[in-house]
Amino acid sequence: MKVPKVAYVFALFICLFMYLYLKNPFQRIQNVLGFSIQATLEHPMPQDFYGIMFDAGSTGTRIHVFEFTKMPSESPKLAHETFKALKPGLSAYSDAPHLAMKGIQELLDIAKESVPRDLWASTPLVLKATAGLRLLPGVKAEQLLDKVKEVFQLSPFLVMNGCVSIMDGTDEGISAWITVNFLIDSLQGSKHNTAGILDLGGGSTQVTFLPHSEMTLQNSPINYITSIQMFNRTYTLYSHSPQLGTAHGRDILLKLAKDIEKGQELVSPCLSPDYKAEWKHAEIVYSIKGQKAGEPLYDSCYARIEKILHKKVHKPEEVGNLSFYAFSYYYDRAVDVGLIDAEKGGTLKVEDYRREAKRVCQSMESKSTDKPFLCMDLIYITVLLEELGFQKDAVLKLARKIDGVESSWALGATFHYIDSLHRN
Repeated sequence: MKVPKVAYVFALFICLFMYLYLKNPFQRIQNVLGFSIQATLEHPMPQDFYGIMFDAGSTGTRIHVFEFTKMPSESPKLAHETFKALKPGLSAYSDAPHLAMKGIQELLDIAKESVPRDLWASTPLVLKATAGLRLLPGVKAEQLLDKVKEVFQLSPFLVMNGCVSIMDGTDEGISAWITVNFLIDSLQGSKHNTAGILDLGGGSTQVTFLPHSEMTLQNSPINYITSIQMFNRTYTLYSHSPQLGTAHGRDILLKLAKDIEKGQELVSPCLSPDYKAEWKHAEIVYSIKGQKAGEPLYDSCYARIEKILHKKVHKPEEVGNLSFYAFSYYYDRAVDVGLIDAEKGGTLKVEDYRREAKRVCQSMESKSTDKPFLCMDLIYITVLLEELGFQKDAVLKLARKIDGVESSWALGATFHYIDSLHRN
């Protein structure tokens, strides 16, 4: 029987189709940053890439392994985060840097488990230290960082020059701003939809936002204005990081100075009258106690803190008109007095801190507490926010997580680092 020519053509087409389908449905291309491109003719596949960030804080070292996914012509999304924390912080090993490396290696092993082996060499590895190492003598800090570099260079990940460093407060604020606005998906739409961030640690505080007013750009000190590039857009940010964290505030309030004699007792108007204890600051132990009974704790403490913070921070006028997220001690102290849920966070007004400060301070006049600095910290937060320009009815959003992701600076710093490598 004679087979029609059209049947031969049809059979050849079917064979060719099956060959191509079985051989490889897509082509995978991977560059040095871990961006992988998977594409079919009809159904584009997502690109996956990773970043590893070590957050070397004052109380512990934390690893964040971020997995990002990106569709062609779209912005990256965070697909997954692996997190692990170890205590104490690197600064605790200032006299024996080699002892800190066991913990660093333990965290690196977690990174190996989290990142696919074929992407190890293209996944950037970064460590940024914050206030804990900033307070160490320069030589001791450098010795610790050099040890970390040695361990990093033996790892299978992408290790670039400058990947181990001490982060200054301004960069910390900018990275936290990127994190928040990345998670609330405001980096792609109108710039007026972005949120500002407030962070309060032990050594420093940060306020970072995208100015809407030209007056803010013109009237602010030049070193408070920084431009960054993200998603092929330029953001000109206001970021200020004075060394006015809570530990620094306690330092001033307790009148710590270099000429204080060893063993001298330090008296604070912000502690309970019957409170006596030892307090360690900058590797020196001091004896501290509260002022004599009968003095109004709130009034005397407020007056002292107001004097300390008066005109110590720049006050950008437009902060009262913007949306802000607040973290760290702003969050922790709000949890301590029941203003927000410990896990879910919440919203509050600036005046809520003042109200709770009055209640706590009054209570501490007659009985001690397991949080001896609570009165002091609540007043410190209240006065600091007022000095920054926030009115008493200003609303703040307090969140430890946004969409289930830690709202720390680590995500923003990782993504900005990868983005800068990609551009360069």
